[in-house]
Amino acid sequence: MLRIVADEPLFHTGLLLAGEVDPDHIRRQLVRWSDAGKIYQLRRGLYALAPPFQRVKPHPFLVANKMVRPSYVSLQSALAYYGMIPEYVPVITSVTSDRPQEFDTPLGRYRFQRIKKERFFGFNVEAVSADQEVYIASPEKALLDLVYLRTGGDEISYLRSLRLQNLDQISPTALREFAERSDSPKLERAADHILKIAEKESDHEDVPETAD
Repeated sequence: MLRIVADEPLFHTGLLLAGEVDPDHIRRQLVRWSDAGKIYQLRRGLYALAPPFQRVKPHPFLVANKMVRPSYVSLQSALAYYGMIPEYVPVITSVTSDRPQEFDTPLGRYRFQRIKKERFFGFNVEAVSADQEVYIASPEKALLDLVYLRTGGDEISYLRSLRLQNLDQISPTALREFAERSDSPKLERAADHILKIAEKESDHEDVPETAD
């Protein structure tokens, strides 16, 4: 098994079932290795090697992508990745067009919230390490996903409570296009509020320091 998956951050059962092997024997071995702490079972059919056998540490965002398909990292996790909120996010948050789910694994906690299929857009492929790429929401879409899933998310008081920062990453054009594409007055209102907050942040940064 190590010869086959040693350089893989994660692996599926199917990778070990190729060729002339006994599927039942492989599955029994996986159970034994998992019970012995040699591998981590993240969900049915998805595994990672455990130390000291682990050569490549899987990035938490890659784990999230593989746990539920289709999905992309968004909400608080994406905003923290971009440095747009100051808080540490202990749970990896994603959105999916599938049913909402939550997993508590040896590699962390993962939460998946559902959005409609027509709102499943606005994400990119991002390199999070030399050999790991993940699907993650753009800064604009991460904010709008959060607004969409939060009751009262379009209220200025809620948006201010996020203590948004580094809003120079936000493209006003992309933010408005995503809001309009979602066909949601709630998201369009939120986009207006976000751009006002970004404008105030920019004005504050442009104020010259006074000499002592």
